[in-house]
Amino acid sequence: MLAYPIRHILVRHEQGATHMADGYARASGKVGVAVATSGPGATNMVTGIATAMMDSSPIVCITGQVGSKLIGSDAFQETDITGITLPITKHNYLVTRADDVAPAVLEAFAVARSGRPGPVLVDITKDAQQSSCEVDWDAAAPNLSEADDEALPGDASYRDAITLLNAAERPLILAGHGVMQSNAEREILQLAETAHIPIAVTLLASAVCPPRIRSISA
Repeated sequence: MLAYPIRHILVRHEQGATHMADGYARASGKVGVAVATSGPGATNMVTGIATAMMDSSPIVCITGQVGSKLIGSDAFQETDITGITLPITKHNYLVTRADDVAPAVLEAFAVARSGRPGPVLVDITKDAQQSSCEVDWDAAAPNLSEADDEALPGDASYRDAITLLNAAERPLILAGHGVMQSNAEREILQLAETAHIPIAVTLLASAVCPPRIRSISA
């Protein structure tokens, strides 16, 4: 059985909770978590989820949902939050059975932090929350591969990048947030200095390199 200490912080608004989870992920490098109720509670998380998606912050948002038999019936506080967040999440889940809660949550954390990090939403129906089940933790463990995440480049991508770089007449490195998330600051500076390529940085990557060797700020 998993045993992790959980520190719950009560907030006054679901949007604030999502931004706090985003901030925690950025500061710690771990997965941030935010929890909200169904309907308006879930929709209040949308701005924070979109921010995490654009800035590649690994967060997991867990929302409540009406009972599985009421889905699609316009029940009180029923909102299609998985449909709403589909364009702004790496993946999302609608969990309708207690047996599927543990596998969905474990996989959500794995997806959020794999490859290019990002937000994942887990929507759990009322009856799934109120039911009980025996959990096979070994069977529930996620099994992701590089094929599951398009953000993970293969060897061909590296070779293509080297070919394009060698053929470029005026190459420029645009260093983004991913450089900091992957702790590749030293490597990007070595590449720039070895190949004599100027560096431009995005706003989120302003700390990648010292101003003395930075060409422009994008």
